[in-house]
Amino acid sequence: MTSDFAAAWLHLDRAYHYLGGDDDTSCKSRAALDLLIEAVATAQYSRPRGKVVQFPRRGH
Repeated sequence: MTSDFAAAWLHLDRAYHYLGGDDDTSCKSRAALDLLIEAVATAQYSRPRGKVVQFPRRGH
């Protein structure tokens, strides 16, 4: 099963905007969501490392 990072980002972003209050809990929740949103975006746009293939060298 693969993750749907775009959908996860959308839901986290919506949650961020629903927590628009100035109270301490809302502020701390938005800060935590910022970290999650950044982690999801990083995972979504990172590329897997490729395998390096050594080519045979010809003797001179």
